[in-house]
Amino acid sequence: MTTALYAHAFWVQAPGNGQILRTPLVEPREGEVLVQTLFSGISRGTESLVYKGNVPASQHQIMRAPFQEGNFPGPVKYGYSNVGLVLKGPASLLNRAVFCLFPHQDFYVVPEESVVPIPANVPKGRAILAANMETAINGLWDSPVAIGSDVIVVGAGVIGCLAAYLVNQIPGTRVLMVDIDPCKKNVTSALGVKFSEAKNASGSGDMVIHASGSQEGLHLALELAGKEATILELSWFGKQTVKLPLGEGFHSKRLRLQSSQVGQVGITQRSRWDYRRRLSLALDLLADDILDQLISGHSEFEQLPETMRRITLPTNQELCHCVTYSGVVAQYDDHV
Repeated sequence: MTTALYAHAFWVQAPGNGQILRTPLVEPREGEVLVQTLFSGISRGTESLVYKGNVPASQHQIMRAPFQEGNFPGPVKYGYSNVGLVLKGPASLLNRAVFCLFPHQDFYVVPEESVVPIPANVPKGRAILAANMETAINGLWDSPVAIGSDVIVVGAGVIGCLAAYLVNQIPGTRVLMVDIDPCKKNVTSALGVKFSEAKNASGSGDMVIHASGSQEGLHLALELAGKEATILELSWFGKQTVKLPLGEGFHSKRLRLQSSQVGQVGITQRSRWDYRRRLSLALDLLADDILDQLISGHSEFEQLPETMRRITLPTNQELCHCVTYSGVVAQYDDHV
């Protein structure tokens, strides 16, 4: 049996225009694996910026995904949350479920070191959260939370929820999640985290984690920060210019605004950890069944052009969207 001569991949042809296109697929060579995708995840924050053409020109090279093809603003094949099954490769990986930072594509060939086996106690569908979990881990490495801290998280998206989930496991911490959508209380309560609607939020956090992706959210994060607190910024604004009220309490409270970017291992672990070890940790931390609450939508790969258009609308409130590839087996069999 030989591999398919081609695969199918989702491309952003131009801002707001996504299509599934045929792409070449070659036999894996020694040291490579052929993977059949089972699930991929849509990371709404970054992928919305890519889909809408809002990646700043100055960041075009820095924001490239590991297996990206094409260039911003398009045509570009982008994505980094792929769970698949190894069809060909070394015996140690054959028929194993793996995670890879690969775009939305039904079959692909990559170096074997680019895939990380999914732990047996982590469901394959939940493993699409691994890239988001990496981001949350890395942020907390850039600005660690002290035992017993009062931590406020502004923005109950996937990154904010994962950050709150991790912080809530640190002894003595008290975590408050803040969001403009009162319906997010259901998710945060399931995670064991207290919730406040943004308009009613109050407090004086030892640390504030901002993950709303909005200027208003960052303003609120500054307001909720206590004296000499750190505001950890986990949002990425793309081309959006953000105005901050630095003439109010920013200086008198001696606040610290800390950026974090997953492209580099967090500063406290950088000298000892590499990307693969960090990704393995992220997968291990997905064993908790409660994290299924963060996957709020499912659709088939063939529907991805319309799904991406819908998910990137400002009114959409989904968390992580799971793309399933249940139809790709027939496609593979038809082209062997």
